[in-house]
Amino acid sequence: MSDLRTIGVDVGPTHTVGALPAGDAPAITVEVPSAEQPVDSVRIAVAALLRDAPRPARVTHVAIALRSAAHAVTRREGLTRVGVLRIGGPVSDAVPPLADWPADLRAAVHAGSAMVEGGAGLTRADTTLLDRDAVARFAAGLAGRADAFAVSGVFSPIDDTQEHEAAEIIRREAGPDVFVGLSAGLGGLGLIERENGTVLDAALSRHTAALADALTSSLGALGLASAPILVTRGDGTLTALDYLRLHPSLALGSGPAGTLRGAGLLTGLTDAVVADVGARRIRVGLLVGGFPQESRPGEVVGGVPVSFPMPDLIRVPAEDRDAFEEAVDRMQPGAARLPLIVVGGGSAAFAATTAPAAHVVRPEHGPVAGAFGAALSPVGGAHEQLVRVGEAAEADAMEEVREGARRSAVRAGADPRRVVVLPVERVPVPYLPGPAFSLRARAVGPPAPL
Repeated sequence: MSDLRTIGVDVGPTHTVGALPAGDAPAITVEVPSAEQPVDSVRIAVAALLRDAPRPARVTHVAIALRSAAHAVTRREGLTRVGVLRIGGPVSDAVPPLADWPADLRAAVHAGSAMVEGGAGLTRADTTLLDRDAVARFAAGLAGRADAFAVSGVFSPIDDTQEHEAAEIIRREAGPDVFVGLSAGLGGLGLIERENGTVLDAALSRHTAALADALTSSLGALGLASAPILVTRGDGTLTALDYLRLHPSLALGSGPAGTLRGAGLLTGLTDAVVADVGARRIRVGLLVGGFPQESRPGEVVGGVPVSFPMPDLIRVPAEDRDAFEEAVDRMQPGAARLPLIVVGGGSAAFAATTAPAAHVVRPEHGPVAGAFGAALSPVGGAHEQLVRVGEAAEADAMEEVREGARRSAVRAGADPRRVVVLPVERVPVPYLPGPAFSLRARAVGPPAPL
């Protein structure tokens, strides 16, 4: 048995599960009631795993699937007041910031907003100069009233210079330690969804910083101070805790994504429909190439449309078998039926033999699939870029996107020597003048060694 091992923990609403995979040796698993605070749930589960683990066993990393960020948004708890700056002038003012937010969430988050002149264009010749004075007045006016800021610019995924310029001005006026979220890193040209995601990043900044500090302290007290902490992100990969501090919304979708990944890893299936059976509801998702199928643009979190990766899920009541079978059928990608993997805390007692699938698979450790997904998933990164036909050679653009994804994975905590870039997605963008398409690459790799 190797003495280098990763602990995985999945914090659920009623129970927290943990796993210590061990290659060919029997895995150690635990299930404990979830505490009121997620950090306490993690501590109790990890302590139980350490008690049961054979010696010697050196824990290299602790990987966690969390739902606390999603709960903070849906329950409107622990959110930071945010100043929202949109760079774009008249071209971007048709819909004001946060116009499509539920009123109670907007009231909990919104400290003030402004739309200023500026913004990137499809080419450098189309760029409008940033109104630096307007940015400074906005930041100074919210100093002491906003604890975080969100900056979104028109076409900033093409050129993010003005977002960084605005961030420097905001920190100068509102304080050097204020959190400033920038939209360019969230990808996607759609301004509203990208802006919404950036505001959620900023709104979750204080919650995530407190969570990260508490996790570090709690696991350090268990003797794991040298084991880096990783968190499952919405695309089924992992991110380092320090990187999550910069991009808190990456943890939205963390729990379901980890469970979908775990279902595939426990069965060896890379393409399958997955049913995560809980006490009150069932989440049905799809594995494609071993990772969760991502939701379409406009996924809603807490009533807010966003653009960042989230697993595509259909949620149905646990007792409604007709709705469950319909959900499984809708998730099937074609006439050829994929297998159905049944996992989750309620999977052992759940009969799914009539589900529309090639066959039903119940892995041995299905009730703790989320913990295995956390422990065995790679660290991930992504990069997206708009390319206009005739502007540059597509091969050069492809290489830029691949390298951007590789750098993103390394920043998130991947071992730079072992990062692999997955096939690049090429999607036409028909609503722009002239032929254009979006390139998106993902990269994955094992966590960086100690």
